[in-house]
Amino acid sequence: MSEIQAQATELASQYIAQVTGDLERNAKEQDRIGQEIEALQEQLRALQHDHTVLVNIQQALGSASPAAGADTAAAPSVPHQASAELKQSKPKKAPATGAKKTASKKPAAKASSVKASETAAKPTLVELIRSHLKQESEPRSAAEIAAALTQAHPDRSVKTTVVRTTLEGLVAKSHAHRAKQGSSVFYTAAAPSDPAPAEPQQEAAAG
Repeated sequence: MSEIQAQATELASQYIAQVTGDLERNAKEQDRIGQEIEALQEQLRALQHDHTVLVNIQQALGSASPAAGADTAAAPSVPHQASAELKQSKPKKAPATGAKKTASKKPAAKASSVKASETAAKPTLVELIRSHLKQESEPRSAAEIAAALTQAHPDRSVKTTVVRTTLEGLVAKSHAHRAKQGSSVFYTAAAPSDPAPAEPQQEAAAG
């Protein structure tokens, strides 16, 4: 019985050693294949990214090329040619992105020129207030002027406090007159001949 037990024990130990070795080899093979899959997936993602960029550039340029479309469409379906396809796609990408940048600069330049022209075309608040005062035959308060400008120019933010400050500045420069009626202050446009008689008075005061 002892010899049979010894043989069984030895056989069991051999099986254990073999199974252990097989498990180690299996685990190593899984790791190797997993790393290869990750590498192929990374290459596939790079190819898909290049394909998307090239398609966008092709649409932007408006020149559809059947040959290029066939090459880029076939690239994701051939993982084992990933490295070769990557080398071919890199030289295509450089000039294409340059063209894309050139194409994108034109709308930006146009937009900036449009904004500049719009800014230049818009009159300043001082000009709007002076023009409004010249058109009005009766004195107007700062609140009335602000309301009128807001209605005439809904795209602009016209505040009564800013209008009042601007009006006071015009009064200081003799471009407008201020008249107080009770607790209210009203403004009118200065006549073109108003500043003229002020000069001799200033000279007389200086002399």
